[in-house]
Amino acid sequence: MDIQIELGPGRGRRDAIYRQIRDAILDGRLRAGDTLPPTRELAQRLAVSRTTVSAAYDRLIAEGFLESRAGSGTFVGAGARRDVRPTGGAPASLTPVAVWDDVPGPPHRFREQPEFDFRTGAPDVALFPFDTWRRLVSQQLRRSRRDVLTYGDPEGHPGLREAIARHIGVSRAVRVTPDDVLVTNGSQQAVDLAARVLIEPGARVAVEDPGYPPPRQLFTTLGARPVGVPVDEEGIVVDDIPADCRLVYVTPSHQYPLGVPMSMARRVALIEWARRHDAAILEDDYDTEFRYTGRPLEPLRNLDPSGRVLYIGSFSKVLLPGLRLGFLVAPPGLRPALGKAKYLTDWHSASVTQAALAEFMDSGEFARHLRRTRREYAARREVVCRVVERDFPWLRLIPSSAGLHVSAVSSKPVRPVVRAARQAGVRISTLGDFTTVPDALDGLVFGFGAIPRERIEPGLRAFAESDRALT
Repeated sequence: MDIQIELGPGRGRRDAIYRQIRDAILDGRLRAGDTLPPTRELAQRLAVSRTTVSAAYDRLIAEGFLESRAGSGTFVGAGARRDVRPTGGAPASLTPVAVWDDVPGPPHRFREQPEFDFRTGAPDVALFPFDTWRRLVSQQLRRSRRDVLTYGDPEGHPGLREAIARHIGVSRAVRVTPDDVLVTNGSQQAVDLAARVLIEPGARVAVEDPGYPPPRQLFTTLGARPVGVPVDEEGIVVDDIPADCRLVYVTPSHQYPLGVPMSMARRVALIEWARRHDAAILEDDYDTEFRYTGRPLEPLRNLDPSGRVLYIGSFSKVLLPGLRLGFLVAPPGLRPALGKAKYLTDWHSASVTQAALAEFMDSGEFARHLRRTRREYAARREVVCRVVERDFPWLRLIPSSAGLHVSAVSSKPVRPVVRAARQAGVRISTLGDFTTVPDALDGLVFGFGAIPRERIEPGLRAFAESDRALT
């Protein structure tokens, strides 16, 4: 039986052939026993390769719509019924629960490729040792490595948990055993798991203001009530945390986005506040691997005698965001619930990637990579600070000594400049992007992880020209 198939230009022709034949069967235009054209004939008629038509036929045969009979041709299958498709009725009007109406979608900025990329949260993927990583992943994919090719432990690959425990013991003096470490899909999942086991609907959660938006938005979707707490030159203002908050989310070593470290006095005050109010602290130590001056600051977890601090780390900035690996170190009483939450959420993180990262760390490649990238990022940071201080008198840099960005407070509104610079191919975030009330603080955040060193000064020059064009 003849069938009319129309193909548009471009790719996706195999799928178009599949859909049109399937729909013809479901709509009754083709019935059981009807003969379809030979693949060569249909390919010539549609001006496509025979392989394209054969692939569409093969899929239809596998799904029971067609039957192939040797020497006779291809027919509509006897079991292909036209009444398998629901008919009639109005389009579905399903809607999500109301809380999702106000949650922003994922940022498109990471899919863009601006000419001058000063956005935060993006490391330079060109610095990653891809050849070494490819070799390690290939080793894990051998058939003999069956332990990483099947379902794994929700709490993480044993080798990676050991490597993480050793690493944070050396780099951050966080003394833990492998059993204390839970491997997660980045820091965001660590926040999610902690919130699931600690927060009940309606509970109040303190977050820094300005601060990292995704955790605040996540708490809201779980039914909690985030409360923005101001940040000053010493970190979160502990005296302003409401007494009924059950959880406090902080970035004490390099506050996001201001960059200030939390002072020792403020750290002690926060831990004492949590003890006094029977609350938990979620410490996100997200990018302190990149510290350029002074000694590393003491993590909150090391100062906590009562076991109220959950410690979060991530490999997204030091390696690649696409690896989606992080970790959570929690007090013993929370570990069983966190393991269950991880299991119910996604069972476990990718075992092959975990095993490769464990080997990457154990072999010393991780430490070498950190030394190399730390030198490069330090050089980029120096260029940003020098040019901003020289060419932007209306900006005041906020002192910081770690991370992949520096922030500056502005003496004038920055949103118009940022919009104008965007047209010139310059992407820069504002401090107002991170406040609970949009644009409550005027300033800029200069990320230098994703922009090559030689592009920094031309990019800042283009930004300055956009500013001058507005005056």
